[in-house]
Amino acid sequence: MSTDGLSTAQQKMADAGVPQTAIDVFTHYYGQLEEGVTGSIPEDTIEPYLDPPKLDDVRIDPAHAKQVFDKLAIINLNGGLGTSMGLDKAKSLLPVRDGKSFLDIIVEQVLAARRGTGSRLPLIFMNSFRTREDTLEVLAKYPDLPVGDLPLDFLQNKEPKLRTDDLTPVQWEADPSLEWCPPGHGDIYTALQTSGVLQQLLDAGFRYASVSNSDNLGTVPNPVIASWFASTGAPYAAELCRRTAADRKGGHLAVRKSDGRLILRDTAQTPQEEMDYFTDEHRHPYFHTNNLWFDLEQLDAVLKERDGVMGLPLIRNEKTVDPSDKTSPKVYQIESAMGAAIEVFEGATAIVVGRDRFLPVKATSDLLLIRSDLYALDQRQALVQQVPSVPAVTLASEPYKLIGDFEARFPHGIPSLKEATSLDVQGDWTFGQDVTVIGDAVLGTEGGQVPDGARVGTA
Repeated sequence: MSTDGLSTAQQKMADAGVPQTAIDVFTHYYGQLEEGVTGSIPEDTIEPYLDPPKLDDVRIDPAHAKQVFDKLAIINLNGGLGTSMGLDKAKSLLPVRDGKSFLDIIVEQVLAARRGTGSRLPLIFMNSFRTREDTLEVLAKYPDLPVGDLPLDFLQNKEPKLRTDDLTPVQWEADPSLEWCPPGHGDIYTALQTSGVLQQLLDAGFRYASVSNSDNLGTVPNPVIASWFASTGAPYAAELCRRTAADRKGGHLAVRKSDGRLILRDTAQTPQEEMDYFTDEHRHPYFHTNNLWFDLEQLDAVLKERDGVMGLPLIRNEKTVDPSDKTSPKVYQIESAMGAAIEVFEGATAIVVGRDRFLPVKATSDLLLIRSDLYALDQRQALVQQVPSVPAVTLASEPYKLIGDFEARFPHGIPSLKEATSLDVQGDWTFGQDVTVIGDAVLGTEGGQVPDGARVGTA
């Protein structure tokens, strides 16, 4: 490798107007990439995190909760395009329920929380250069959303994709925008600082932030968690959920043996030969939801101390420059995970919350569940589960993976799932009107039409 690759990348970022601090962060990771750092976290370097605090055990003083809520900002990560589902716009624009998109419901959740508590609760989105315009167009429908002079969004930084063969910035004349990528959601700390939004929040009297992904509608603003977090005095906290067999791929927290710090380990950071440890829901019983809480004053102090370079563990993501063209040049995307910042903060902590705070949509099977009669929106605009347990749903990849194909196979809406235990769709099936799934239902590889009014499955 040569310094030419780095200097060319640095110049490309500067020419595109990327802030110097973000270039410094990229430079930090580029050095690790050259050294062959992969971010691997072997099992023998960690201990399982077995006894975190539980939200069910928390008791709060309502007056204290009100004080904290008055100092809380809601930050939503909205940089994802949902390309795995065939989208070329922000995933959060997808209709979810009653014609409302993720964005609509998130906004209505915050507005309802304001009405219920009398708190300011600013809602600020971290957009990518690909999601900003469409997102702000939707938010313009809500004239009551802005709080004072605070912006509705700030922009995630961007960086060049690097060729895997020589670590130089890739060139792709067919679509030069594909030469760039966001640096993962770990960029939130740098972007908050370089955008000026962190200082604006502090100047406006905000002390805390609740952060989550825009494809997770479970993170309704919560005074109980806010009060708990403030009372701990911790600089940072992560929300965890109890792992099940279905959550084996989710990242988990662990205790690093060398210094006793809590750390986050994701799939990409686990040696392949040790994946059986990673996926063992009994050995590592809680998964990381990517719902986070920050003390903004302490975050500001850490960023200033480190000159904006948080030093989060590197995630080396290998792709092709054009994700839709597997013959296009292979590239590295240098990324980091925002949840990995738990190891940066002395005294960071975590809390186990209910599954109702983790309702992400990563695939069309998740969207099917969220759109179904398993859930209903209450007066808080929260998705409330209508059955004791949610059925497992598996959809054949080819007919259902992309959102356009998925929609075409449910022309009359999602079938009723309230009586279902599981639904396994193995072939190409189109569902009629008023279909009900009962018990364990399997639709075979032959495919076909599910008739109107059909009851599918075994009671």
